Amino acid sequence: MMSNTPSNRPLRVRRLRRSELPADTIELARYLIGKTLVHDLSRMRLAGRIVETEAYPIGDAAAHAFRGETPGIRSLFLAHGHAYVFFTYGSCFMMNVSSEEAGTGAGVLLRALEPLEGIRFMQRRRGTTRLLDLTRGPGRLAQAMDIDKRVDGVNLCAGGNLWLGTALRRVSPIGAVTRIGITRDIQRPYRFYERGNPFVSGPKRLLKGIA
Repeated sequence: MMSNTPSNRPLRVRRLRRSELPADTIELARYLIGKTLVHDLSRMRLAGRIVETEAYPIGDAAAHAFRGETPGIRSLFLAHGHAYVFFTYGSCFMMNVSSEEAGTGAGVLLRALEPLEGIRFMQRRRGTTRLLDLTRGPGRLAQAMDIDKRVDGVNLCAGGNLWLGTALRRVSPIGAVTRIGITRDIQRPYRFYERGNPFVSGPKRLLKGIA
């Protein structure tokens, strides 16, 4: 049974290798559920368990890469496993993981984390002590994890400060529902989440998955 209170013990998590990541957007979106996102700062580590993603595959009209490569979205065309960070709504950053072979633009949006380490720092960043509001939603996630354009293009499978790690526990069944916050290709069930996890974002009435 999942506890809503993170442990104070340091995480023992291994960095993922690129060879372990599926080079397919839909598969990667599912694969990342339960894995760990880590940001090593100078004085502390921030970490969270990925509990919700959205896939933006090749040919998807809702994807940033739909009309081809531009300087602003170049990171989406890197080999799978790189960070693509963008600023949106005039207020927040969001982060994708590039998801196809080099030269093909596609990504997986990280929508929600279950906070694990660096909680007090996240609370200061977010201006709230409510655990459920720290990293639920892609904008909150980026703010809490200190993610902005400085890490755009970072290799998440190398030796840098922002990286993807292995799962720390078994993943509950994964649901698949339609994406939210978009206006094109809205009926595709490309939003993946860990069923029953309270840190999943969006209205709970929408979480009636097909898988």
